[in-house]
Amino acid sequence: MPAIKKFQVTFDCAEPERLARFWCEVLGYVVPPPPEGFATWDDYQQSQPPEQRGSWFACVDPSGVGPRLYFQRVPEGKAVKNRVHLDVRVGTGLVGAERLAALEAECARLLPLGAVHVRTLYDGEDSCIPMLDIEGNEFCID
Repeated sequence: MPAIKKFQVTFDCAEPERLARFWCEVLGYVVPPPPEGFATWDDYQQSQPPEQRGSWFACVDPSGVGPRLYFQRVPEGKAVKNRVHLDVRVGTGLVGAERLAALEAECARLLPLGAVHVRTLYDGEDSCIPMLDIEGNEFCID
């Protein structure tokens, strides 16, 4: 059997650090320590050429299980629907009204962070809440 590969999820965005910190709050991720030789991320950023400062940022699962999230600044804005999106799984194992309540509670937690509630999909047993992050990227709470 082939070896399982580690991977990271990369976001093209306008403000890498801001978007990374949003996803830290959503997922319980953390900002990793700055590169060796730098006391802080600000120190690292100041060491970069001006045009590269703030061009990327990352966050990681503190347990080491989930993938690293990498955010890179790109010049163009988001123009169409994402081809890939994250599903934030808060209702696993729940059904019906109990599942919907868990999803709605998570939605309510994310709104003050800047997330946007798109709609609630509910068919009596299964449910999902499509949302947008602070740069308009789609994701779902399910």
